[in-house]
Amino acid sequence: MPAPWLVGLIPDFYGGRIGGKVFFKGRDIRALDRRNLAREVGIVFQDPEKQLVMTGVEAEVAFGLENLGLSRLEMFRRVAEVMSFLGLSSLKKEFTASLSGGQKQKLALASVLAMQPRVLILDEPTSQLDPAAAEEILNLVKRLNEEMNLTIVLIEQRLERCFHLADRVAVMEGGQIVREGPPGEVAAWQVKKGLPFVPPVAALFAHLDFPAIPLTVKEGRKLLKKYFFSPEDRGLAPHSGRQKEPEGATGGKPVVEVKNLWFTYPNGREALRGINLTVNAGEFVAVLGENAAGKTTLLKHLAGLLKPGRGKVLIMGNDTGRTAPRQLAGLVGYLSQNPNDYLFQDTVEEELKFTLANLGLPDGGRVERLLEKLGLARCRHVNPRDLSSGERQRVALASVLVACPKLLVLDEPTRGIDYRLKAGLGKLLQEITLEGVAVVLVTHDVEFAAEYAGRVVMLFDGQVACEGPKHAVLASSMFYAPQICRLFRDIDTHVLTLQEAVEKLWFFPAQVASSRQR
Repeated sequence: MPAPWLVGLIPDFYGGRIGGKVFFKGRDIRALDRRNLAREVGIVFQDPEKQLVMTGVEAEVAFGLENLGLSRLEMFRRVAEVMSFLGLSSLKKEFTASLSGGQKQKLALASVLAMQPRVLILDEPTSQLDPAAAEEILNLVKRLNEEMNLTIVLIEQRLERCFHLADRVAVMEGGQIVREGPPGEVAAWQVKKGLPFVPPVAALFAHLDFPAIPLTVKEGRKLLKKYFFSPEDRGLAPHSGRQKEPEGATGGKPVVEVKNLWFTYPNGREALRGINLTVNAGEFVAVLGENAAGKTTLLKHLAGLLKPGRGKVLIMGNDTGRTAPRQLAGLVGYLSQNPNDYLFQDTVEEELKFTLANLGLPDGGRVERLLEKLGLARCRHVNPRDLSSGERQRVALASVLVACPKLLVLDEPTRGIDYRLKAGLGKLLQEITLEGVAVVLVTHDVEFAAEYAGRVVMLFDGQVACEGPKHAVLASSMFYAPQICRLFRDIDTHVLTLQEAVEKLWFFPAQVASSRQR
């Protein structure tokens, strides 16, 4: 990631050797005073935990301003302004450690914006935010760029959210910038080269060899109307020849049974209200919802880490309210939002072996197979805390999977990993379900859920708002619809993914040929 050296943290803070120079306003960044540089360049890290130092929300936003030596009145004005702008005012007295992952991410951004930098470097600022909150943050970033003249350098994995906002896109591979230019040109080049770092709508038209690549759903729909579907054709488009398997119809026995689950935290916050949910063996269920909707709380109940206030949670018939978490450890694999919670051995390989030793399980080649499957073989002798965020996420996942649980519970496992690794993870989880393992995954990554899950559950304010097969739930959603689904809205509700869209449009060879002749 280029972010640390753009603000002078490499090599001064992280160490290592550096060649060449980085200039800011024509001056070598290493020759600049760090206090003055902090006024000009702000950075929001991928992991907000690394950036939060105060115990209170309001104090965190004010911390940087205190270090800049601003007056009390000026600090008050800036703190009030930025917290109001980001919707954090109601949380100003909260303890930072009690915030959700998404709230921590917004707080980290607020603390940087309060210092009013001229350059803002954002390292995956929406990775822990729900779709609506992510749109809100990116619209803010757009305003900061267009209306307040801030230079924005954005590093992002979920490109469907931001690709169209960029003036320029730079693609990095193996530590080098292999291509940079306007988003449409870069998208077309990547598809020809077989690189996956392209949002779905742009990827679809690049696959079809369109000369002009649309960057937004609006632009894409104009091309669909022009070349494929007239208004009277909507809802009548022919389906592709591939027949989908009924989603969620695994025929397996119940692994999870949640019956009228209620839960209230000690501070009085009611997190879950009347939850009913059944997950069968071999099912892949994605749980979506806004930040603080109760998703992580639900997962902790499935892992036996929290006990129901009312109702029951049964894991393969075991009542979690009467069963110690250790007794469930052989049945349930739980991966929390923060992979650092799982990493305390000296090497990646030792992390996996520790899990087996702790549960009294034989290796039998499990460690080797998982290291290969998750692309971690080259890191086997590396200290996991020296790895990137995405790599640490995979090591933590491997340490859970190595025990071969019957229920796998994952909280935001795609955070910080790129398209290739995400595809590998999705296929791995699908393979696991074929072995009869039930997978319950909380995610804000709607594209991932649409591609790999079979069933979707949506939580709102601690309640199940809706649940069912992914095509039925996501196609009827406004903010939680994947990009391709929005492209085909009112045209075909059976199209959610890039592959489904490509298969759909290749049924119109004359139109595709016509578009190429433009």
